[in-house]
Order: sequence, then C-alpha cells, then structure tokens
Amino acid sequence: MQAKAIARTVRIAPRKARLVIDLIRGKEVGEAFAILRHTNRAASPIVEKVLKSAVANAEHNYEMDADNLVVSEAFVNEGPTLKRFRPRAQGRASRINKRTSHITVVVSEKKEG
Repeated sequence: MQAKAIARTVRIAPRKARLVIDLIRGKEVGEAFAILRHTNRAASPIVEKVLKSAVANAEHNYEMDADNLVVSEAFVNEGPTLKRFRPRAQGRASRINKRTSHITVVVSEKKEG
C-alpha cells in the first residue's frame, strides 16, 4: 500500500529541486523531515510540504501508521516553462526561461524483517 502527493507547476527549476529530492529518497519519513529542515536550499520547504501532504494522505486515506512510513519514490518532472524577455545592448532582446516543476513524493509502509 502506498500514498502519494504531487505539487504541480511549482516555480522552481527542476534541476534545483532534484538536488533536494535526491537527499530524501529511500529514507524514513522522520529522517526525511529532519534532512529537509536542515538543508539550506530554496526547494527544501516546498519538498517538505509535499512530503507532509503524502504522509497525511497515507494516514487519512489508507489508515497507515505515520511512524512506520518510508519515502519509496520521489522524483521531479519538468513543468511548463514561462518565457520572458529581457532588453539587451544595441536594441536586442534575450529570452529568459523561468522553469517550473512537478514534484511527486510516494510513501509506503516499511517492510518488516
């Protein structure tokens, strides 16, 4: 049994969010929260919020024990890119890509044994 939470179109680049997601993949939920609280990255609070939602989904929808959960899957996909333009020298303009992410966290109960 597993529960998941997805945050769609989050305004952070997928490359930056993946650095934080890689830290918690495969960890127990309590340890994952501790890692996220002490990681000094912009994506940490966002990933923490998604993890908290996944744990809440597991408790309320599937009657799982919160103390017995582990992050079984965690990944970041690319969302839609916002394209903006910035004026440059000699009347030119350059494009700025503001990237977004879809962050997915899946929690499941720990295997006994």
